[in-house]
Amino acid sequence: MDVAEEALRRWLATGRHRVGERLPPEQELSARLGISRGTLRTALGRLERSGEIVRRQGSGTYVGQAASWALDEGLEKLVSYSELARRRGVRLEVSELEIAQRPLGPELGRLYELDPQTSATTITRVLLMDGQPGARMADVVRPDIPLPAPGKLRQALERGQMVLDVLLKQGVPVAYNRSRIEACVLTREDPVGIALGVTDTMGALQIEHVTCTAEGAPVEHSTDIFLPRSLDLHVVRWLEDVPPVPAIGRAARP
Repeated sequence: MDVAEEALRRWLATGRHRVGERLPPEQELSARLGISRGTLRTALGRLERSGEIVRRQGSGTYVGQAASWALDEGLEKLVSYSELARRRGVRLEVSELEIAQRPLGPELGRLYELDPQTSATTITRVLLMDGQPGARMADVVRPDIPLPAPGKLRQALERGQMVLDVLLKQGVPVAYNRSRIEACVLTREDPVGIALGVTDTMGALQIEHVTCTAEGAPVEHSTDIFLPRSLDLHVVRWLEDVPPVPAIGRAARP
């Protein structure tokens, strides 16, 4: 991959343009990336062959489907995994779905400021991405948060909706979540490894979310474990004062 192609992919990865949206004109895009229009056209040609962009004669250039079934998540905005899947054209399904009432336990009791023996709706399932195991998810909803009847809740989750989608549809005033990201190890003997069909010891990505209202009240806790290559996680960090982008692929002027 050359420098221009990498710069273009990084720019697309910021998520500023969704699948199907039109890209800026070549002149504007080449200026943003600091490359010549000829160099940009070469990079665009490669991304067109991989399906990452689509060119329509007389209309323009559009964002295409990424060449991976992995979900693509930035950390700047709270976006449901179901929406990330829609943007990538990934089909979400669930297996081993279990909805149960279980005691909060000491840790979540402290989080919700409730007695650890208080029962709460606990949801566990394996998330399938285009038919392949991608993640194992476990959610615990604060006991006083209204949820649909168990049958309707199950139907929503089986359609690929996330607990966040359910909370929003219930009118829960979700504003943000706090995330802690860690590496973990899966083996074919541990419960999560078995659920995800792991056949050898491997590293995985564990994301712990606490979803809160604008006042900071936690309404849901989740622990999601993603298999390698099932989630492209990134964060875009901008300088406060962005310097001019140096030319790439052009001779420096004296």
